[in-house]
Amino acid sequence: MNHLEILAPAGNIESIYPAVRMGANAVYIGAWKMSARSAAQNFNREELKTAVEYCHARGVKVYLACNTLVHDDELQTAWEIIKYACELPVDALIMQDIGLISLVRKYAPDMRIHGSTQMSVHTAMGVRYLEKMGLKRVVLSRELSKGEIQEIKDKTNAELEIFVHGALCMSVSGQCYFSAMLGSRSGNRGACAQPCRLPFSDGFKNNYALSLKDNSIIRHLQELSETGVTSAKIEGRMKRPEYVGIAVKACRESLDKGMIDNDIYDKLQAVFSRSGFTDGYFTGKLGADMFGIRSKENVTSATEKILSDIRTMYKDEKPLVPVEMDFRMKDGENISLKVHDNDGNEVSVSGAVPEKALKVALSEEKCRVNLTKTGGTPFFENGFHTDMQDGLTVPMSEINALRRNALEQLTEKRTKRNPVPCHEPTFPLTNSRKNKTPKYFRGRFTNSDIPDSFLDSELIYVPMNLTDNEYNSLMDKGFAVAVEIPRGMFGMENQIFERLKHIQTLGINEVLASNIGAVEMAKNLDMDIHGGFGLNITNTASVEWAEKEGLLDIEVSIELTLEQIAKLGGRIPLGIVSYGLMPLMLTRNDPAPETGFIRDRKGIDFPVQTYGACTEILNSVPVILSDRKNELKGIDFEVYRFSVENSVEIGENSSLFHQNTLSKGNFTRGLYYRGVI
Repeated sequence: MNHLEILAPAGNIESIYPAVRMGANAVYIGAWKMSARSAAQNFNREELKTAVEYCHARGVKVYLACNTLVHDDELQTAWEIIKYACELPVDALIMQDIGLISLVRKYAPDMRIHGSTQMSVHTAMGVRYLEKMGLKRVVLSRELSKGEIQEIKDKTNAELEIFVHGALCMSVSGQCYFSAMLGSRSGNRGACAQPCRLPFSDGFKNNYALSLKDNSIIRHLQELSETGVTSAKIEGRMKRPEYVGIAVKACRESLDKGMIDNDIYDKLQAVFSRSGFTDGYFTGKLGADMFGIRSKENVTSATEKILSDIRTMYKDEKPLVPVEMDFRMKDGENISLKVHDNDGNEVSVSGAVPEKALKVALSEEKCRVNLTKTGGTPFFENGFHTDMQDGLTVPMSEINALRRNALEQLTEKRTKRNPVPCHEPTFPLTNSRKNKTPKYFRGRFTNSDIPDSFLDSELIYVPMNLTDNEYNSLMDKGFAVAVEIPRGMFGMENQIFERLKHIQTLGINEVLASNIGAVEMAKNLDMDIHGGFGLNITNTASVEWAEKEGLLDIEVSIELTLEQIAKLGGRIPLGIVSYGLMPLMLTRNDPAPETGFIRDRKGIDFPVQTYGACTEILNSVPVILSDRKNELKGIDFEVYRFSVENSVEIGENSSLFHQNTLSKGNFTRGLYYRGVI
């Protein structure tokens, strides 16, 4: 069972020590930019260096989280962080931005990359796609069950990383636009304001319909290990060091002993919880029991006594690295000590010349006792050998100095690693787009009741669950039909794949793909791929990735401004969603199964709609740009996204765009003018 890596969070340098001393095999940290936990203290250049050297000396790996989306004007800054990470070097980069990943693979190909959970990968095909890109590990979405994890593992070769403890977002990571749309604070850029923790009623029973309990499958670690998963990840870079320490301790006990001491588990829950913990996703028991909030009792349970008890557990250095020692003492020679570890590092130090013993000669046992006193260092003796001539002695101070010098030099040697080669891309990247306005429009629908006004649209996107007669009827009328692959495919990959194969027999070969797994699925079927907004295309490098992968066109991120979109490079057509109730969250746990909507504190309703294996929470008012056509620059097509509208409403809203007029109802401009931080 011990092959499972325990991966600990560290939001600052103070959290490194409990993580390492409590038994973590690796830690993940964030730099001063590009961290999905921007509110954490994070690490400056010197602190990064200190953390990497401290961890490497103790046999602990360091992964740097560069897991945010970046804009074109940030690519240079992002590369400076990546270049520094290569110099240190860290053991891997955790990344979300597909364009930036492409640049690292090209200009620093030896740097190990782990695909962040922000990439929304939750299928075997999604993992296989990232494998082909050269990624060594994928951090899967938190919403997967044990059986679904096992299926992915059985079908792929990449290392898999699973969150085993910590906060649960209601939304699938990477597919939440709630904080951005409501307050311009993007979760995809590490600035989430957590609106999901505020009161949202399901109109029935739950007044906190978007707030889940904290995830904890620590008690299942041996089961998880049996699936072949590589890493057990603890969430919490914004949590205090005591939280890190006790979470690692609980993981260590569960993995090594198959159980957690009651005292440790009680401390784990006292330090931080939201009405307790849930293992609902892992066990496949979704529903009301997974919801919870941070109560007053939860806050006050972390008493100073409990925190002090935890700090006591990790206040001292722990012996983590086994070493073998060889001591030599011969007449007329300087005494010497050779020390080597299991990683191939070796040092030799020498001391004084021994003297003839007048009374008691230095014994082998006394040498062993003093030379193996490794307390206060990261080392413990795992083999001791001597080559000693009888009748000789040296002062104990010389023996102790020999040990100190050897272990200090070995510590230093363990911190030194060769940098990863890293070349410099040319910024800015290509910018070959014209100052053009949209020539085409498309419609996205949830059924086949589509007005004839869309017969002159370039394309219509329809769901995969229509009947054959409905598909044929649409094509007979003259609609250019493509099917939308669900953004959420949890446990449905095989079913969706077979459904797509059948749809192809009807003469439909175009798809809207908003997930890496969907892209790979369509590529396997040699289908024509239109990239959806869920791919989170925010920079020219990502546009060029899409072009290289053969996508026909892409909808750019709904978090970009019109100004940012107009400056994007690349040659394939770009589109925007210019009308529709924007999806705010993609959730596996339906927040309102009884009513089909959630209601905020101000009485505003947000529709809830299910497609595929997930539910979409939609904004309360639509984005409308029908009167701003002349401001849409560098854009080839618009998408009118219909979700809850009936056919009459669809017709009325589509006429706005033909007439370049504005609706009389409530609407929003989305993020196309105000953008995100």
